[in-house]
Amino acid sequence: MVLCVDEKSQVQALARSQPAFPLMPGMPEKRTHGSIRHGTTTLFAALNTADGSVISSLHRKHRAAEFEKFLARIEAQVPAGLEIHLICDNYQTHKTPAVRAWLASHPRFHVHFTPTYSSWLNQVERFFGFVTEDLLRRSDHRSVQALEADIRAWVKAWNENPTPFTWTKTAEQILESLGRLLNRISGAGH
Repeated sequence: MVLCVDEKSQVQALARSQPAFPLMPGMPEKRTHGSIRHGTTTLFAALNTADGSVISSLHRKHRAAEFEKFLARIEAQVPAGLEIHLICDNYQTHKTPAVRAWLASHPRFHVHFTPTYSSWLNQVERFFGFVTEDLLRRSDHRSVQALEADIRAWVKAWNENPTPFTWTKTAEQILESLGRLLNRISGAGH
């Protein structure tokens, strides 16, 4: 099983200082930009590349200890006979001695790190984009508990009808596009 793994840290429980005025014919939604911050949480997520389902957990802190707890959750939810390949970024939390020791004691886990500055290669980032657009951007939460309850409900709804992400360009098309970009920027100073 291939799981794209990452965390969305510092998800804020924000309460708007004034209620939003809803959309009306010919009028956009109006809301104040002022808000009151009620704390933060971190969403840990593992996106199954084959079927689009997500294993998730929420933690108030964002350390190696919480990442280990998340790995244990993955261990518990993935059937015992499957090898687990994790696609992760190079964030230091994923590479601490404690995490390495945990992974060494769980040999069915295989970690593959994306290149530096290539987080877009990790499909869970697209999942986080949907969470942000559908839930967080216009949300109003007066406590971290309310925020976490809404995130859990959103992920549960996602998992009722998951869809895997598919790349729309071939590797050759992506490399050609990168080549054109490199040609443009390398010749910019001439």
